[in-house]
Amino acid sequence: MPSAPLALFVGMPGLELSASEVAFFREANPFGLFLFKRNLDSPEQIRRLCAQFREAVGREDAPVYIDQEGGRVQRLDNGNWPLFRSLGSFGALARKDLELGKRAMRLSTLAMASMMADLTIGSGTTPVVDLARKGTHDVIGQRSFGDDPDLVIAMAREVIEAMLEVGEMPIMKHIPGYGRVSVDPHFDCPVVDATVAEMRATDFRPFAALKDAPWAMVAHLIFTQVDPERPASVSPIVCELIRRDIGFDGVLITDCLTMEALKGTWPERVRAALDAGYDIALHSQGDLAASEAAAKAASPLSSASLARIARAEARRGNRRVDVKAVHDEVEQIFRENGFA
Repeated sequence: MPSAPLALFVGMPGLELSASEVAFFREANPFGLFLFKRNLDSPEQIRRLCAQFREAVGREDAPVYIDQEGGRVQRLDNGNWPLFRSLGSFGALARKDLELGKRAMRLSTLAMASMMADLTIGSGTTPVVDLARKGTHDVIGQRSFGDDPDLVIAMAREVIEAMLEVGEMPIMKHIPGYGRVSVDPHFDCPVVDATVAEMRATDFRPFAALKDAPWAMVAHLIFTQVDPERPASVSPIVCELIRRDIGFDGVLITDCLTMEALKGTWPERVRAALDAGYDIALHSQGDLAASEAAAKAASPLSSASLARIARAEARRGNRRVDVKAVHDEVEQIFRENGFA
């Protein structure tokens, strides 16, 4: 019986795989590939790259994911595809008219998900479910629907259901909550001093309400009242809180482990994240030597992780919509309601 793939997503540097990269993927068999703008040029090139990766690992269903939320976080933005509005803009529309906001959010997600499905990309790692407050760092900002947990829950539900309807994998982030951060985790480690009781009443609420989501991405930040020593993404205590307190039993993937919020070598971070109990480590830096080192630190997916992945996969639909027509309909909704 072949061994399970490594519990690891990696990146790569270019528009196609080199012979060395193909050999690495064939030998190491990481679970998935994470792409950035450096990897995305034209529809034909993207489909060819995805096929090249899947052929190398020998799995036709091997996941290839990107960050495609809308607004400033959308990697498919070089003119070959329509640009999508930020989640924050849909939150603003929903505060004016909740039902209209929900409808526009679902339509936009159906269009964006259909676009990714056409490219054979399996997820845009969305929705963002963090609560954005007055002091929240811009690393979240307009990526969030807002500060009202009930509105965030309602809007994120539209994204999750529409993504699944098209066959894309929604990944809610950043569990257990990034909304209180005042620094950018790409460069420093955020610290949150709120009590667990305070977090249950606020930041945890959307994640708990959406605990049936298939995947979630784990934040890099220290909750001093939960684990004062380790960031959430490498903390077994926070992992237990997510599973037991929030009640999330879907697939847990870390945010990219190369961010400066974490300490230790990149392979040490991969090992720490998996030892903490998370299903999959994300190491998307893209350099072959770094990916090889990460692979040596990773372990195969556990039986529990494989079961969670299988449950998530079983929820994929196969609907498609006319991307341009639906995107145009969404833009008309915004214009008719006074949004530029």
